[in-house]
Amino acid sequence: MRSSVLPLAVTMGDPGGVGPDVTLKAYSERVARDLPPFYVLADPALLAARAERMGLKIKLRKTTVEAALETFPNALPVVPLPASVEDRPGIADSANAEAVLTSIRMAVADALAGRAGAVVTNPINKKALYDAGFDHPGHTEYLGALAREAGHDTLRPVMLLAGPDLLAVPVTIHIPLSAVPAALTTQSIVETARIVNADLMSRFRIEAPRLAVAGLNPHAGENGSIGREDTDIIEPAIAQLRAEGIDARGPLPADTMFHEEARSTYDCALAMYHDQALIPAKTLAFHDAVNATLGLPFVRTSPDHGTALEIAGSGTARADSFAAAVRLAAVMADPGLVE
Repeated sequence: MRSSVLPLAVTMGDPGGVGPDVTLKAYSERVARDLPPFYVLADPALLAARAERMGLKIKLRKTTVEAALETFPNALPVVPLPASVEDRPGIADSANAEAVLTSIRMAVADALAGRAGAVVTNPINKKALYDAGFDHPGHTEYLGALAREAGHDTLRPVMLLAGPDLLAVPVTIHIPLSAVPAALTTQSIVETARIVNADLMSRFRIEAPRLAVAGLNPHAGENGSIGREDTDIIEPAIAQLRAEGIDARGPLPADTMFHEEARSTYDCALAMYHDQALIPAKTLAFHDAVNATLGLPFVRTSPDHGTALEIAGSGTARADSFAAAVRLAAVMADPGLVE
């Protein structure tokens, strides 16, 4: 792909997981994978030790953000963190929480300051962060908080699962399934759809996005006979969106929304809860799906997998999703780029 003017900022992720692995592997295959330039916010010693452990012959170079573009063709640019991080694959240690969060904060600051074209985040281990006092439900919510702290009035961040054959958004995200009906409101559906509609136009160059809205209950409630949420909450949201000129339809039975013929009728599916969106997204593109965050003042993507502690350092982690996240970040940051 053509290169954006700015490099992409890649976060370290949990150092005990596969974030370092997939970053190093993708860089080693950068030409074959057609990757745009990026730099990593991490401890250079950690990456050097992980590369040696994986048997990868990669040049690493400590650098500044400003020098990343010229460095990338010949060596992986690494912008050092203030603290050192030990290479202990398979161990999610709360002692690394501050380094993990510092990497995210630095990447966001670079994007907001116009030094980086976008942010690509490696997977974090939320349990390790929670044990250190982290009080955000997840990565997506933390990025929204950082944007607000920087003075950006974002409505709220929205998770998008992007694969070659499906774009899917969950309206509610990291909450128990039992809490979904109470958390689901007409206004939350409307706000989510507005953000999705706007970013599909600006980031994905879809002139008139078509949104398919899933029902919450089996068969979309069957006119209230299997739960009232579809009739009382989702239908009014769709009516409001259509009145605003947004092409939204539903509520649609979730069990018939995701086959090939149905997917051809819409550009993005709005699901009511986490797994309703992620199960079809991962089924259709387990290795190639990307987690992107809409509604932020900067572009953020992430590989659509976790830390995979059990295989970290082994060299067996696939870099497909990370590479896809890097490519999508470049396209979203500059829709004029062609994949």
